[in-house]
Amino acid sequence: MGGRMARACDARPSRQPLLSHRVATYASHADGCMRKTLQDFTNQRLWALFMKELQQIRRNRRLVISLIVPPTLLVFLFGFALNPQVRNLRLGVVDDSHTPESRELVSAFFESGVFQVESYYTSSDALSRALDAGDLDAGLIVPSNFAKRLARGEAVDVQLFVDAVDSNKATIAGGYASRIIAALSDRLTQASPLTVSIKRAQPPRARSAVPRVALFYNPGLRSDWFIIPGMLGVLLILNGSLVAAATMVREKEAGTVEQLLMTPAESLEIITAKIAPLFLLLSLDIWLVLSIGYFVFGIPVRGSLLLLFATGLLCTLAGIGIGTLIATFTKTQQQAQLMGFFVNPPLSLLSGAMTPVEAMPQWLRPLTNLNPVRHFAIIARSIMFKGVGFETLYPHIFALLGITLVLISFSVWRFRKQL
Repeated sequence: MGGRMARACDARPSRQPLLSHRVATYASHADGCMRKTLQDFTNQRLWALFMKELQQIRRNRRLVISLIVPPTLLVFLFGFALNPQVRNLRLGVVDDSHTPESRELVSAFFESGVFQVESYYTSSDALSRALDAGDLDAGLIVPSNFAKRLARGEAVDVQLFVDAVDSNKATIAGGYASRIIAALSDRLTQASPLTVSIKRAQPPRARSAVPRVALFYNPGLRSDWFIIPGMLGVLLILNGSLVAAATMVREKEAGTVEQLLMTPAESLEIITAKIAPLFLLLSLDIWLVLSIGYFVFGIPVRGSLLLLFATGLLCTLAGIGIGTLIATFTKTQQQAQLMGFFVNPPLSLLSGAMTPVEAMPQWLRPLTNLNPVRHFAIIARSIMFKGVGFETLYPHIFALLGITLVLISFSVWRFRKQL
């Protein structure tokens, strides 16, 4: 027994090299597994394709300029030019009364800021010819008995002719004119002794209804506050679709798609690498438009800026999905641009970005629910002006998310099918 124990003690040193060799083998194998796991996690092929697309975009200066200059110009243009208020309408006057009361009436039209007195005419026929020639937007005829009938407390008819080729302008101008004449009539009749005696015979003033209007969220009634948040969604869809379609079709025209298919990269990796740089660059347009709106037009952001940016990213993805889908139906960049001009105008017109959805026909309104711009316009205005959050906007956020997922999934499926 003592001899076996001595031999066992002598054998221990001989086992140590074997154990060290096994530990080293397992350690190298573990290191290889970790490296492989890390490579799979970072996906070197996807990263290489991503960097390749960024390099191509960096060399394409026209693309970079198109992502910065057009949105900036459009925001300034629409913010300053698109104004639903009617101002400076050219007014022609036929004053048959030639009294202080008739001159006060014409002055009331001028002081409103809506009408600009263009010229005086001696007859209604001359005024009609000026309207026919397009020299005037409206014509005012004051009858000869205007002051006399006012003095007697009688009703007097004042004729106003409006060029109704633009129905919206004619409706607004007619409403302004009615309020101007009504205000002036009240002021003139209150100064008349006859009217004072009639006023005393009327019911007490306390029984009459007096409206008190409170303007929430946009007390200054600024039209640019309504237009620019809606234009943000239109620009994201417009830029995303045009740039994505042009990029995808350019690869098909140059034949580089076939070269990419010869690499070990899968088709989904190729599509992802092409979409990701565009998505990153187009997301900068969100901050660009918000900055212009805040510093130039004074548009506030009373709600969550993070939620606004996240929904803007969804709108950007929807635009990229539309552009990728357009690329699957076209073979050249000219065809992609023509199809983009066919798709994008209906999206902007049926979005409520520039005109209210309530003004559209009843049968057309349900179609706007399929428009991503409409949901983003509601989200942007609610966050920026009302300061509401996810608990209020979740129906529109989920609708925007669903539309984006459908567009991206369908466009990627069709593009992979063509590879």
